[in-house]
Amino acid sequence: MKSQFDIRNVIVTRYITPLREGGSLPALAEANDGYKYVIKFRGAGHGVKALIAELLGGLIAKKLGLPVPELVFVELDQAFGRTEADEEIQDLLKFSQGLNLGLHFLSGALTFDPQAYQVDPLLASKIVWLDAYITNVDRTFRNTNMLIWHKELWLIDHGASFYFHHSFSNWEKSALTPFTLIKDHVLLPQAKDLDEVNKAFVALLTDNDLKDITNQIPVDWLTWEGSELSPEEIREVYYNFLKLRLSNSAIFVNEAKKMHNGSL
Repeated sequence: MKSQFDIRNVIVTRYITPLREGGSLPALAEANDGYKYVIKFRGAGHGVKALIAELLGGLIAKKLGLPVPELVFVELDQAFGRTEADEEIQDLLKFSQGLNLGLHFLSGALTFDPQAYQVDPLLASKIVWLDAYITNVDRTFRNTNMLIWHKELWLIDHGASFYFHHSFSNWEKSALTPFTLIKDHVLLPQAKDLDEVNKAFVALLTDNDLKDITNQIPVDWLTWEGSELSPEEIREVYYNFLKLRLSNSAIFVNEAKKMHNGSL
């Protein structure tokens, strides 16, 4: 059955350039559909867990009506990147053969500057709510992870979300955390509509949506070395984390409201 969250598969045809802004060495590449994508590699730093966070964060943002580049699954074959002279990048590509993740490249986009671009309170509150929900530690003044494209704000890079999965222990406790790091969010000072947004988003994200979103995680990304859990058991933890956190959203919303009031 077709899902509203189904993701296209593309095959990389041309490696263009590494993007060295991030520690995980993403790259700009062209795929067989003729479009360019920013590729996040499974062989980088946090491996498939960063790809899972990117996938889940992007799909949840999409469901909530927030502007995110299209996500695609990216197939990387053995020949890709062989002509790359940099040994570090060659190794990265070697360990990334198989299924990776791509984001549609927003050509000509500018990095969001909070001093130059004013975000209205409702949109700011939506983005703060999203990041508090998925425990995204990486949308700060130092690294906003937002772009301005065609005069609109776009969200990128959710790979630092769901930080509980790096230890993958006591997910229930993690689901109920108030997420105190929201104090560093770049849009927190504008986020004065959190109660309104919380009411709307809790109604919008159904259990079926959360199940459908977590079902998009490839089994290949859920086969973790050293884990006693099966891929489907790991998938179920992500689903239950999102479900429990959503049903207790007042915990992280109240924390964000407290931090917002303290930032004024």
